[in-house]
Amino acid sequence: MRPRQSRKLVDGIRFKPHLLPRTTSLLLTAAAALSLLCLANKASCEQKKNVPNIVLILTDDQGYGDLGCHGNPHLKTPHLDRLHRESVRLTDFHVSPTCAPTRSALLTGRHEFFNGVTHTVFERERMSLKATTLSQVLKQAGYATGIFGKWHLGDEDAYQPGVRGFDEVFIHGGGGIGQSYLGSCGDAPGNRYLNPAIRHNGTFEKTTGYCTDVFFDQATKWIASVKGKSPFFCLITPNAPHDPLDCPAGSDKPYAGKVPADVAKFYGMIANIDDNVGRLLEKLDAWGIEKDTLVIFMTDNGTATGAKVFNAGMRGAKGSPYRGGTRVPSFWRWPGTLPAGVDVSALTCHWDVLPTLAALAGAPLDLKVTNQVTGRSLLPLLRNAQADWPRRTFVTHVGRWDEGKAAEARYAHASIQDGHWALVFHQRKRELYDLRADPGEKTNVAAQHPDVVEQLVAAYDRWWDEVLPCLENENVVGPKVNPFKAAYEKQFGGRGAGTNDAPPRP
Repeated sequence: MRPRQSRKLVDGIRFKPHLLPRTTSLLLTAAAALSLLCLANKASCEQKKNVPNIVLILTDDQGYGDLGCHGNPHLKTPHLDRLHRESVRLTDFHVSPTCAPTRSALLTGRHEFFNGVTHTVFERERMSLKATTLSQVLKQAGYATGIFGKWHLGDEDAYQPGVRGFDEVFIHGGGGIGQSYLGSCGDAPGNRYLNPAIRHNGTFEKTTGYCTDVFFDQATKWIASVKGKSPFFCLITPNAPHDPLDCPAGSDKPYAGKVPADVAKFYGMIANIDDNVGRLLEKLDAWGIEKDTLVIFMTDNGTATGAKVFNAGMRGAKGSPYRGGTRVPSFWRWPGTLPAGVDVSALTCHWDVLPTLAALAGAPLDLKVTNQVTGRSLLPLLRNAQADWPRRTFVTHVGRWDEGKAAEARYAHASIQDGHWALVFHQRKRELYDLRADPGEKTNVAAQHPDVVEQLVAAYDRWWDEVLPCLENENVVGPKVNPFKAAYEKQFGGRGAGTNDAPPRP
């Protein structure tokens, strides 16, 4: 159509470009195109206005049974129980058997082995620099991003969260406060759970208080500084209740004499987490952003300490390919938007978090990230527990094989499940469990269902063959000095974090 015959409709108003000066005509034509583009993408525009703030709480070594709302007969968790009541609960949600692998898979939307993460130490905890992270996706979509607590995906500068999509970084080093291993994985020297030295945007600060309180307090301060300016993604990752079982003073007393002493301390650490969750929920309400904020609670693997008392009927714990090693709580609370008190029984996992939050944030995934992600958006299930959810498989492998033994570890401490069946490779043997009849994985029925075993073995073999070339950290030699130790001693002249003369926090 020639220009003199054109008629454009902009917000219901027709105009005639040929009756206007050329410059004005061009400006109006551009305005018309922009308006039409917004009209064509009205749903997308509306979604952008309604994107949620996101608070994701990921605790360390707390299992499915380490909650009052899941039937624990001793542990009291009133605030997490409230979160459970007000959330969509993914009741068959799985993560990796140990901590760094789970964090890697959650942040990239794919199995940790594709990121080169096959261990928690010895350079094998470093998340591939080729991977795009959830924080990068959300930051690109306009979110303010912050992490508070444990990172454990590489302590060298190139692997730090500040260059992986986080604006605000408040973390300890290594896999736990005070822990150090040969190579790059290690915390500030002499660090402790009480008054820890924390690296804040590259500079160590001496904090005051118990570590979990410190992380939640700092996260709360950061939220207060960014709320209302942009949507925010706040990742709170306390190292508790990971060992050493150094609980806040007196927090173990309600459990003393009722459970073994180590479990009492473990429960004391969880009770402290529960208190902090309660204070955070109160803040969101007081600020008037409760209905604008999605709060997610989950944990990074099965219980490390509580299985001897209560494990919700599951077999295995942290570091196990059985369900007790990978099935964890997953609560999704967004008042007024998501339903409350609803259980979703479909097989879901941590690979699904990135595509779900990207969809909620209105953050389109480019081709690179689309090819990276193997998880699915959980939005259909979050909105409707009975939504169609095609059959899928979930593969886990404990990893941690000896140096240079990856190829030999194909069938060592691994499992594959599809919601009905679970095939476990244990001590080089194949065990099959009918999860519908036997969710506790007590009776091996491999002999009765050889066809199912072969189907699952074939699916597992295809996965292993695909992932084996991606294990980029297997032969890496780390630095002679932990990077956090070197940075701390450079800043403070060699004084340990646990000493009384460590500089105070500004």
